[in-house]
Amino acid sequence: MTGTGATPPIRVLLADDQALLRSAFRVLVDSEPDMEVVAEAADGAEAVARARETKADVVLMDIRMPGTDGLAATRMITADPELSAVRIVMLTTFEVDEYVVQSLRAGASGFLGKGAEPEELLGAIRIAHAGEALLSPAATKGLIATFLAQGGGADPERATAASYGERLGALTAREREVLVLVAGGLSNDEIAERLDVSPLTVKTHVNRTMAKLGARDRAQLVVTAYESGLVRPRVE
Repeated sequence: MTGTGATPPIRVLLADDQALLRSAFRVLVDSEPDMEVVAEAADGAEAVARARETKADVVLMDIRMPGTDGLAATRMITADPELSAVRIVMLTTFEVDEYVVQSLRAGASGFLGKGAEPEELLGAIRIAHAGEALLSPAATKGLIATFLAQGGGADPERATAASYGERLGALTAREREVLVLVAGGLSNDEIAERLDVSPLTVKTHVNRTMAKLGARDRAQLVVTAYESGLVRPRVE
């Protein structure tokens, strides 16, 4: 497939151990004029190799694969400076499962259930490629529930409390307020209504917050808000 106009197509890498599922995804993706499948992988190690070979824009990565799983592959891809532009969408059997939080900590841009509608999958590819928020408010609330089930708390392998404090200290009062609301699962429109500002203003605050915190997208903002202790899981 070729892109429309002068815009090159979104280059997609499919990583799933089920050949039939990869074939279905390939047909779907290649049917779109603005995207194309550039490679397939049957396990995580192959996914990393193909990502390095093709410099794909977006990887659809199954979390559970034999050998090197999707979580380990995501860590390897996001740790490679040459692959910093690659966006990873995790594919899960359920929208929120035991590995989702770890995937987001590893640098995935978000996650999508394998039972999603075709348009949802295509939309996720476009959203991830654009660097926009991939986590829906409903998925964010599910992520919060996962944090609660796991006891919340910071990943000891990640930033220290001091470095979190330093990064949060760079935020303005309004940016911290927006971060808390993002972590609460609110959409930009809902935040705009809560703060009595325009959705565009909220988007600007979210983008600045991501830049200051070194977050790839909204998913990482939620993780950072909880790991830093700015927001704590609350029992209903």
